[in-house]
Amino acid sequence: MDLNNLALYKLLTRKMDWLTQRQGTLSQNVANADTPDYRPNDLRPFSFRDALADSRRLQASTTNATHLQGTVPAGGLAKEQRVRNPYETAPDGNAVVLEEQLMKVSQTAMDYQTMTNLYRKQIAMLKMALGRGGA
Repeated sequence: MDLNNLALYKLLTRKMDWLTQRQGTLSQNVANADTPDYRPNDLRPFSFRDALADSRRLQASTTNATHLQGTVPAGGLAKEQRVRNPYETAPDGNAVVLEEQLMKVSQTAMDYQTMTNLYRKQIAMLKMALGRGGA
């Protein structure tokens, strides 16, 4: 049984991938906290509605070099965006607020742990339904 074919697991995996990419983006913000003129970045918020819409969209495949590639841009949900109105800006132009970034990092870690627990619970439920689960 391939769990990647089940829609719930696809969504959980996509959310976990998004959280991983967000953690990387936030760590870059923290690493550049002293870089002059650096503006913090973040990912576009993950929406299960958008993820479902993307999963229903068929991807065009090209079998000939003259075929068009399609109009859907690559990259999916995890597009970086600049923070438009930073709360604070240092005299050197740096707009990274460490407290804000660290709160986002901890929230992202908690969300990832929640997704991991959901994944684990779903696996346990499937094992129980198949008669292979323990108590």
